[in-house]
Amino acid sequence: MQQAGDYITEEKRQMLLVELADLKGPKRKEILKSLEYSKSLGDLSENAEYHQAREDQGKLEARIVKIEQILQSSQTVKGGGGDIIEIGSKVIVQKKGTKEEKKYVIVGSEEADMKAGKISNRSPFGIALFGKKKGDNVSFKTPNGLVNYNIINVS
Repeated sequence: MQQAGDYITEEKRQMLLVELADLKGPKRKEILKSLEYSKSLGDLSENAEYHQAREDQGKLEARIVKIEQILQSSQTVKGGGGDIIEIGSKVIVQKKGTKEEKKYVIVGSEEADMKAGKISNRSPFGIALFGKKKGDNVSFKTPNGLVNYNIINVS
């Protein structure tokens, strides 16, 4: 598995497929109804409802295109489970000089969510961890300087 590739987990793929179906179905119909109603109000040049509906339609179509692009260009991975850190691996690390352990999952950039403990494979931390194994030490630069971690466990 290449570190710099575009990856999504099977869970994320399913979430995107559900969102896409919703956007192409009910959401599109809702915006079309809103457009029809706002057109019936008259003069389109000064019709705020019409302009808002058109803006909403543009955002919806842009999101549909983005989801389709993600689904087409990303490789779906089951990930994790091995001794080497890759997409889908669950990692427990300890910052040097502290006793606090933190748990992270390495994911593709589309799924990254630091609050949820999901680290992008393209982030400085993800790059430092990728390909390493339990017991290894990693370091990477942050705006506050160099940070060092010890890998406690990989699953």
